[in-house]
Amino acid sequence: MISSGAFGRAADFLGLKRSVVGLLGMVVLVGMGEHMAEQFLPLYLVSLGGGYLSVGFLNGMDNLLGALYAFPGGYIADRIGAKRALLVFNLVSMAGFAIVILVPSWPVVLAAAALFLSWTAISLPATMGLVARALPGNKRAMGVSVHSLVRRVPMALGPVIGGAFIGAFGVERGVRLAFVGALAMSIVAAIMQQRLIEDDRPASAASRAEANPLRLWQFMSPQLRSLLAADILVRFCEQIPYAFVVIWAVGTADRPGPVSAVQFGLLRSVEMATAIAVYVPVAWLADRGRKKPFVVMTFIFFTLFPLALLHARSFWPLVGAFVLRGLKEFGEPTRKALIMDLAPDDRKAGMFGLYYLTRDVIVSLAAFGGAVLWSRSPALNLYAAFAFGALGTLWFALRGSDLPAAPAGAAE
Repeated sequence: MISSGAFGRAADFLGLKRSVVGLLGMVVLVGMGEHMAEQFLPLYLVSLGGGYLSVGFLNGMDNLLGALYAFPGGYIADRIGAKRALLVFNLVSMAGFAIVILVPSWPVVLAAAALFLSWTAISLPATMGLVARALPGNKRAMGVSVHSLVRRVPMALGPVIGGAFIGAFGVERGVRLAFVGALAMSIVAAIMQQRLIEDDRPASAASRAEANPLRLWQFMSPQLRSLLAADILVRFCEQIPYAFVVIWAVGTADRPGPVSAVQFGLLRSVEMATAIAVYVPVAWLADRGRKKPFVVMTFIFFTLFPLALLHARSFWPLVGAFVLRGLKEFGEPTRKALIMDLAPDDRKAGMFGLYYLTRDVIVSLAAFGGAVLWSRSPALNLYAAFAFGALGTLWFALRGSDLPAAPAGAAE
């Protein structure tokens, strides 16, 4: 517990251990820098002459690298501890930011994206493993939710600042200046995480960390595999139109959209504010009851967003669509907590990485296919996304497993 009295009780309720506080500070700084620039990369690529296929390639690469980085990220975290692993991952991202700042060329930007897109993908297993080690079972959904809530603060503010850079300096210069800010914040985050996060290097890490994903697969329970199958289908729904949402809203030089870059930043803020509003109450309920209903509701919101976007042709309908998009986070922390509950105690980061490796390798096909569908018709892209979401939601509603709440005093 961080302190006594009312603040201590609030900190205990929210799962704010020392390492978690250090993690949250790092998330704010890295996330603020990341979302000042990354949200506008599709516009930047098009302005540099990359075209729509470069946008589809960026989104597909994001998913594919997210998959490929997730398992080694979990392995490294299991082997050397989250504190050291997060420092390594942060340095990799900073190298990517520096390349984008120095070389304004769309093929180089795509190459650099392989470095800075790695942050979320490669650090998530370490982050979830840290939360699982720091908190008891009856606080994990709350811990993951607080992490997700804090992570959405820079996701809400970053695009507004990035949109202001673009409004003041234009797409090319504005995005590069946003990456300068991202690099500076990442440097501060690296210092903070090393000072606040407690050393968690396991004494016998080499014996527990599994480097072969095929061998680790045998430890994945049938319940977790069922969740994985449904999650893959729902992520097809998300990723088929994902990179094209900003193009639908803002448009391009030859086909302007219904809103400006600054207004799009506001839409993202609406989305993040919606997500933030539901995190803590949902986590409190999920830690005390069944997790499956919250995951099902999340999948429903994922499924409805493409239809809402298709019929949003002006600012206020887009506000409604982005409120719905924010509600898709309703049970996402609960889903992650469920993964950690179902993972073996001594391989949680590795199993989390394996889950994302399997999911995102398959889902990367949706991102590449989304570019082809969008080139033929935006409506075709959005209807296809809805169909995959409906199938995944139905699968989990019928086949997904549920778990009882953790005992109130478990693992204290």
